[in-house]
Amino acid sequence: MIKQLMTSAAAAALAVSLSGAALAAAPESDDPIIIVQNNWTSQLVLSTVVGKVLEGMGYTVEYKPSDSQLQFKAIADGDMHFQVEAWEGSMKGAFEKAVAEDGMVDAGTHAAETREEWWVPAYVADKCPGLPDWKALDKCAKIFATAETGDKGRFVGPPADWGKNYSERVGALKMNFKAINVGQAATLWAELDAAAAKKEPIVLFNWTPNYIEAKYKGMFIDFPDPAKVAECKDNPNLCGAPRSGWLKKAAWKGLADKYPAAWGVLQKINFTSENIASASLLVDVDGMTTEAAADKWIASNKAIVDSWK
Repeated sequence: MIKQLMTSAAAAALAVSLSGAALAAAPESDDPIIIVQNNWTSQLVLSTVVGKVLEGMGYTVEYKPSDSQLQFKAIADGDMHFQVEAWEGSMKGAFEKAVAEDGMVDAGTHAAETREEWWVPAYVADKCPGLPDWKALDKCAKIFATAETGDKGRFVGPPADWGKNYSERVGALKMNFKAINVGQAATLWAELDAAAAKKEPIVLFNWTPNYIEAKYKGMFIDFPDPAKVAECKDNPNLCGAPRSGWLKKAAWKGLADKYPAAWGVLQKINFTSENIASASLLVDVDGMTTEAAADKWIASNKAIVDSWK
């Protein structure tokens, strides 16, 4: 028994030593690791979380804002080094092109499942029978009309640089709507808050995981399912977004060689839907800055963060 305990203790000591050696090896370069930041809350908070972890390992970190479509070519070229939140619904085409043609690395898929789609608060169902079917929504288009859209319904769309052109879907499906894009994500929530306060009909772009699902009950609109409708392959505008989409990480192909310990961290990161929703809630509900939210997220998820190292 004593011999077994000594052997176990030696093995544990060796494991600690090896772990310490891996951390001590960082940073392998004094050049900064450049982390992509996009213009939505959870990505800003969680990219900052990862940056703080790497800084704690001795790395120099810089953050670089980027368009959600152009970022992948920049990552492939080494102008930026990694992205922690790539969403299938809005980024699939650009992501897969960068991997297949430009040499960007698919750095793994998170446990979180995503959906990005037209969305209405629950009270709209009382004014528009048949929801969440898209044809039922279209029949009710006039209740969403504004002075800006005339007799057509107004769909409040996402920022244009998110790569979603819902005018094309409206045209393909011959819907009685007009898609109006906002300039930033915060405007989506301001529009929703204003409508919900008066129980006015509104249909807008939303996504999950997101803090909004904890604040408002609602439903995504069910457009033709791309996984089930053959015509979607020839004309994606006839169909909705994936209903259980992936969330991936993207990396520069040189990251593993130049910053191996950082690459090891990136590979281990695996966000759940709850992880992502809680990150956005700290800013969008609790009113914290991105920096403060990242610090609180790290403190509240110490076991998760420790598992990355």
